[in-house]
Amino acid sequence: MNLSEIDIDFLKKLSLLVYDSISPIIGTKEAAKIIKKGVGGDNSMHIDIISENIIIDELKKNKINIMLISEEIGELIIGDEKIVKETEEKLIIDPIDGSNNSIRDIPFFCVSIAYAKGSTIDNVEKAVILNLTTKDIFWAEKDKGAFFNNKKIPKLDHSSIDKLIFEVDINLQKASKQFRKYSSIFEMIYRIRIMGSTALSFCLFSRGSIDGYINLKNKMRVVDIAAAYLIVKESGGQILSRNGEKLNIALSMNNIPPLVVCRPDLELILKEKIEGIK
Repeated sequence: MNLSEIDIDFLKKLSLLVYDSISPIIGTKEAAKIIKKGVGGDNSMHIDIISENIIIDELKKNKINIMLISEEIGELIIGDEKIVKETEEKLIIDPIDGSNNSIRDIPFFCVSIAYAKGSTIDNVEKAVILNLTTKDIFWAEKDKGAFFNNKKIPKLDHSSIDKLIFEVDINLQKASKQFRKYSSIFEMIYRIRIMGSTALSFCLFSRGSIDGYINLKNKMRVVDIAAAYLIVKESGGQILSRNGEKLNIALSMNNIPPLVVCRPDLELILKEKIEGIK
């Protein structure tokens, strides 16, 4: 299978195969069974492995030559290694983003799939994120916009800075210290949410449901945000590193720096506050 055949419909198909395979076990003890320690460092549960294997099997079935980067298995070359190195094609997946939600039947988890041709996150060209409880699908193609189901998501506009709602993901053991250090930013925020699936939170942001996202942990990986990154960018959102610079990360299993996602009208305000933090 060549590049022209790895289209957005194929990525949607992969996500729907995951939906069909894991739906019967959501919220069960079977889903929560720990199988191994994933390459990402977290425990890989049965539901994660099922999802990942469905995608791997479909890639092999279609004879696709690609580098798979996944939360559980890490990096895996599928097909002809020489072709994969020449084309630099990659599929970056989080089989279940929000695994802990899924095993407790908290309805906020998804499968995240990104296609890239290159070595950095800016090389992501196609993205699909399927909400595995509602079956709603977010997707994007580079320079073509972001979509929710069959409707294009309008570009994020300038809204009021009153009553801002952000998701903030922090290390609970360091919460007091982090709240003090970043107090100038937290003082802007009206309400904080922690929902348990980074990819889906980015999608909610793209539709304007929340005004921003802040991650202050050092455990995030590219599989968490690869697809969501493109959806946010195509909806007009801004993604910055913790020091206020443009996010520039490799497509690998290495940890990525803490980041900030915000509406375009908040970028300069947040940059100024970030630069003032020592």
